[in-house]
Amino acid sequence: MKTIGLLGGMSWESTALYYRLINEGVRRALGGTHSAPIAMVSVDFHEIEALQHAGDWGETAKILSRKARQVEQAGADFLLICTNTMHKVADEIAGAIGIPVLHIADATARAIRAAGIGTVGLLGTNFTMEQAFYRGRLEQHGIEVLVPPKNDRDAVHRVIYDELILGQVRSESRDQYLAIIDAMHRRGVQAVIEGCTEIGLLVQQEHTPVPLFDTTVIHAQQAVQEALNG
Repeated sequence: MKTIGLLGGMSWESTALYYRLINEGVRRALGGTHSAPIAMVSVDFHEIEALQHAGDWGETAKILSRKARQVEQAGADFLLICTNTMHKVADEIAGAIGIPVLHIADATARAIRAAGIGTVGLLGTNFTMEQAFYRGRLEQHGIEVLVPPKNDRDAVHRVIYDELILGQVRSESRDQYLAIIDAMHRRGVQAVIEGCTEIGLLVQQEHTPVPLFDTTVIHAQQAVQEALNG
């Protein structure tokens, strides 16, 4: 079995979910006391979050590339960047290491295409919803991507940074997200991508009839598949 590399801490709430989902997946596949070989480095998200909002992506790339090299040196065979937003600098990170990166947008696109879906809504940070690094990657797979209007995007972003990354799950915020999902469905999307690794902490499939693609779950599942293929 390959060793899975995790570059985590962005936020640690979702990284903890990655760890659990990956180990549960290995146990389901192999049974008994099997668990996943994992090499993980977790960053201080305060520093990364400040650089995100300052627009200093170059510095985030330097920090995360250095941390990714530590994951590689710890014995990882491939790397997961355990956040959607920081895939903005995925190419820089990939160029700094000698192991492959399992890109979260590629993993999500494969799941969407396998489900026969062609048009999706995207929820995430404003960086993810508004910039081309993520939407463009999905579109390369032949998927049409729609995002909410600006007021709704700002609301989604605020809940992520002011609540979810702090471990706060509020019913009124869930209701707000569900209203946004419903509005996107009425615009014609067939499903919605939870394109921030914390959104799944707030909204699960049981809360809405609109199909959801939880990027954390998908990314973790495909990491297990890759590890077991080793």
